[in-house]
Amino acid sequence: MRFCRLSLTGADAVGAVCAHTLRLRPGLVFKKGRVLSAADVAALREAGHVEIVAAQLTVEDIGEDEAAARVAHAAAGAGLRCAEASTGRCNLHTTAAGLLRVDAARVHQLNEVDEAVTLATLPDYSPLPAGALVATVKIIPFAVPGEIVERCLAAVPGGVLSLQPFEPARVQVGLVLTRLPSVPDSLLDRAAGSQRVRAERLGGRLVAELRCPHDEASVAAALRTLHAQGCSQLWVLGASAIVDRSDVIPAAVVAVGGQIEHFGMPVDPGNLLLLARVFDTPLVGVPGCARSLRRSGFDFVIERLAAGFPVGAADVRAMGVGGLLGESPLRPQPRSEALGEPQIGAVVLAAGLSRRMGEQNKLVQPVDGVPLVLHAIDALLATNVAPIVVVTGHQADAVQSLVASRAAQGRVRCVHNPDYAQGLSTSLRVGIAALSAGQGAVDGVRPSAQRCDGALVCLGDMPRVRSGHMEALLAAFDPSDGREVIVPTYRGQRGNPVLWSSRFFPELQQLHGDSGAKALLSNHADVLCYVPMGDDGVTLDVDTNEALAALQRQQAARPEQKRGPAAGEPERPQASPDEPLSERRSAE
Repeated sequence: MRFCRLSLTGADAVGAVCAHTLRLRPGLVFKKGRVLSAADVAALREAGHVEIVAAQLTVEDIGEDEAAARVAHAAAGAGLRCAEASTGRCNLHTTAAGLLRVDAARVHQLNEVDEAVTLATLPDYSPLPAGALVATVKIIPFAVPGEIVERCLAAVPGGVLSLQPFEPARVQVGLVLTRLPSVPDSLLDRAAGSQRVRAERLGGRLVAELRCPHDEASVAAALRTLHAQGCSQLWVLGASAIVDRSDVIPAAVVAVGGQIEHFGMPVDPGNLLLLARVFDTPLVGVPGCARSLRRSGFDFVIERLAAGFPVGAADVRAMGVGGLLGESPLRPQPRSEALGEPQIGAVVLAAGLSRRMGEQNKLVQPVDGVPLVLHAIDALLATNVAPIVVVTGHQADAVQSLVASRAAQGRVRCVHNPDYAQGLSTSLRVGIAALSAGQGAVDGVRPSAQRCDGALVCLGDMPRVRSGHMEALLAAFDPSDGREVIVPTYRGQRGNPVLWSSRFFPELQQLHGDSGAKALLSNHADVLCYVPMGDDGVTLDVDTNEALAALQRQQAARPEQKRGPAAGEPERPQASPDEPLSERRSAE
């Protein structure tokens, strides 16, 4: 290939490659790298060009796109596809969700062949969704000699990149959460929600969850119970961190005939991880940092297990390079400046007209002996969310008189929406304005005096939303890690409440109509995090008299059980009377 000035009066320019971008007229641009056709040459002459700086290929040369495509296809192994080459670049993408494997030595070997050919990849063992970009081949000049391409192909026989898909059968998780008297239920709810999200991200699910006292006998009993459920992995998250091989959780593993394979890992956060096997099933003693969804050494291990890679002591010890991860606010002694927990407020929408309920206001009707509107408020009061802003409208006095019994705690206050008849969005605007510290009054609504990093937007007519659901959403919220809008789901259906980062407060205050914030979800898919729940509480609302009557009949039929399993949890297997697992809890 050689660069030269070519006259446009002859035929030499046909087949040459533009060395620079040329703007012939508005709307007609020949970009650098364009292979000129006879019509292109004519257009250049018509635009007044007499000659052009171009590259001419020899018979030994291969054009940049063809060269990039050939090298990319040679480098791609199982589970990867090559996109169409363009501008000398060919990208490789995953065909399924899984774990990327990279033969680093052969990638280096290919990049040593010639400076004209480059291959850039993601790191080895990267967890990826379907369709993700994993590597790119870029040809630097407009063409390369065929001999160089052949040497590149010889450096990557059989591919240097592959994807090992996540297998759902490998991620049927049994979770044990231990408790101490000092451990609040909210901490367990948050931890359970995070593990449910992890399992679903790997294509599996949380099959069963057990909560038990933090002692050897109780944990051992829990492991036996979960083994009977057919779990492919066992995760044990203790109320107290594992400190050595003789601690409660390792001792329970040994008590059921298990084997400790490794304790500790060179990944931070995640140092205090236990790797073991019981009943020929992988068991991971979960480090405390994994109560949140921020990436830790725990994720390194469960991703490999989900992809079918065995994980042993040597594998764990080899995780040190790249093992220094982001800071976690859960660390008791942070490496650097402490990161505070986000301050989350709540908006309870209780202003609607209840048109489908006829004359009565559904929010004051009893469900389980408690006025409907108070269910959401009581669930919020069982969390650390504050302030809790209840937006009133229709029959405001009646709703506010009910809320007054909860407002005495100092975390709950009512704000009135005079425009409630114009739709749900008007109430949302009023509620967000009341949380927006640092700004002036909006439509006469006084903002909160405290910082608010996010808002949990709740509907006042969803009596089966419990504190456990909310804790699971709070656990998933991490704007610094790209999780800014947290949405609960049940069997694939989106539900409520939804947790919004304060970054979206201005957009929420620009909404109109009666659709609430649903329209914004599709605009911000890149920061959405879906949290699966174990029951339909997040999708069940009361819109009609029939729905209200059905809930009331349901409670009357089982007065002994005012609450189901904790929100976000699967139904738990029942322990035999002699097992300490007989301790069970509701969400509140």
